[in-house]
Amino acid sequence: MAADPDDAIRQQVGGFQNEFEKLVSNVEHVMKGKPDVVRLAITCMLADGHLLIEDVPGVGKTSLARALAETIDGSLQRIQFTPDLLPTDVTGVQIYNQGENTFEFHEGPVFANVVVADEINRASPKTQAALLEVMEEHQVTVDGEPRPVPDPFIVLATQNPIELDGTYELPEAQLDRFLMRLHIGYPDAVAEMEILDQHEKRWDRTELAPVVNTARFAQMTRIADRVHVGPLVKEYLVTLSNATRIRPDVRIGVSPRGTISLANASRAWAASNGRHFVAPDDIRLMAPHVLPHRIVVTPEAELRGVTGNAVINEVLSQTPVDETARG
Repeated sequence: MAADPDDAIRQQVGGFQNEFEKLVSNVEHVMKGKPDVVRLAITCMLADGHLLIEDVPGVGKTSLARALAETIDGSLQRIQFTPDLLPTDVTGVQIYNQGENTFEFHEGPVFANVVVADEINRASPKTQAALLEVMEEHQVTVDGEPRPVPDPFIVLATQNPIELDGTYELPEAQLDRFLMRLHIGYPDAVAEMEILDQHEKRWDRTELAPVVNTARFAQMTRIADRVHVGPLVKEYLVTLSNATRIRPDVRIGVSPRGTISLANASRAWAASNGRHFVAPDDIRLMAPHVLPHRIVVTPEAELRGVTGNAVINEVLSQTPVDETARG
């Protein structure tokens, strides 16, 4: 008798949930008082997506990015984005070898499992664009030759939304490549006391021991990808995306890539909760973190203070949910 594929995925998500909790616990050694942010960030990574962390200085954007990178046993590269950074500083460059009379390719920092892109909006649009192909295609093309980056490959980018001098706003095409955009916010008083204690004992830059290796992490992303999305849940996904496109205060609504990203994030979130299927509540929980940065409101709506977050919150409140929808 053939094995039931549903039974196999049920067993796999059980192990997935246990390892997810270990990943969360490990990162929380560094990221104090932000359990929701940590869970969302790890969900983004396990959905095989790139993460944009946006907030004011000093709240731990870079610390979170480093902790996420260190908790998986993979290669890590950090790029400090500055106005004079060149595209080849990101992707790599061909250098002539006089002894061999040939050109040799010297890999840039994107050839790593985890790339931490600090203050990505400080680089020129041309340099920002150098990330587009590699974020989408997982490869760099140099002189017509494609060069694949390692698997898994995740970009964890940070940006400061309040210092606008010397910065370049990320274009919509690049924002759409980030599966999630997260805001960290200030810690509460208890967490800030722990941060102070940690700093006094010089633990704040202690490297984390990895919880999983890259091979197992890649397996976990494949398990998440197998979580079932039923027809009614797919219909709900499409209805939400379409609702953003027909609003008069929206110039650019959620793209099909955005719909796919929301489905992928919801799969990983469901697996992290030990389920082999996506429920409407998973969609509703993930939508405020996956969709708002993909929406461009009209200039008139922007003057009225309308944001992508407000649009998504309103769409969620106005779109009925079929409570019988299950995987």
